[in-house]
Amino acid sequence: MPETLLKEQIGRVVILTINRPDKMNALNQQVRDEMLELLDEIAIDDSVGVVVLTGAGEKAFIAGADIGEFKGRSPFDQRQAMRSPRIFDVMSSFPKPVIAMINGFCLGGGCELAISCDLRVASDKARFGQPEINLGLIPGGGGTQRLPRLVGPGHAMRMILTGDMIGAAEAKEIGLVEMVVPADELRDQTLELAAKIAAKSPLTLKVAKQAVRASQRLAIEEGILYERDLFCLCFSTEDKQEGVAAFLEKRPAEWKGR
Repeated sequence: MPETLLKEQIGRVVILTINRPDKMNALNQQVRDEMLELLDEIAIDDSVGVVVLTGAGEKAFIAGADIGEFKGRSPFDQRQAMRSPRIFDVMSSFPKPVIAMINGFCLGGGCELAISCDLRVASDKARFGQPEINLGLIPGGGGTQRLPRLVGPGHAMRMILTGDMIGAAEAKEIGLVEMVVPADELRDQTLELAAKIAAKSPLTLKVAKQAVRASQRLAIEEGILYERDLFCLCFSTEDKQEGVAAFLEKRPAEWKGR
């Protein structure tokens, strides 16, 4: 069992909790390695439809990288530490929907991991930032690339160049998070959203996620063609047949994932 992660399954939803509250759930190499291993298992577990990622305690989702690991590292050492597969990229391309349940400080690598997820639900007490500039560094987990695509280049520039933190309300206003809820309702509302998604066809969820993610790398003309191909591909599935039949018969669908 992982030493730095907790895993809890409720129905078709798995909650992964980074369990380093004494370190504000900072991402060190052990966390990254254990998360990669656990995600490999979850990816092929048919009993899991949605993953929820959060941090232990009330203070932090993830307060960034474990800065202590940076001391004394050469550029070569750091490049080795950043070798593929990287948790940010694995999370972004994960075949099942991933929701970040943000319960406190969401900074640096924590913010980058959150924006690698598909959806973000934040406590009204959450705080966000990319403070790497204060260490003489830039974001290194995709922040300079994914953040502008999510909030626009202007807001991304402001966060990255100042290193300032923003609150949950502003994060929602600029599109960094999709939902902000009272802190005492964070778990319930996030799990309600996750369960709603997990009740859909797992095969169609995967295809829908692929189509939306493609919009981040394809020109609009290519993206429309890709969407059309995936839409038509759905017509070969049992779940499409079941979904249409259930709609016409006015009954709940029974998905097979095929």
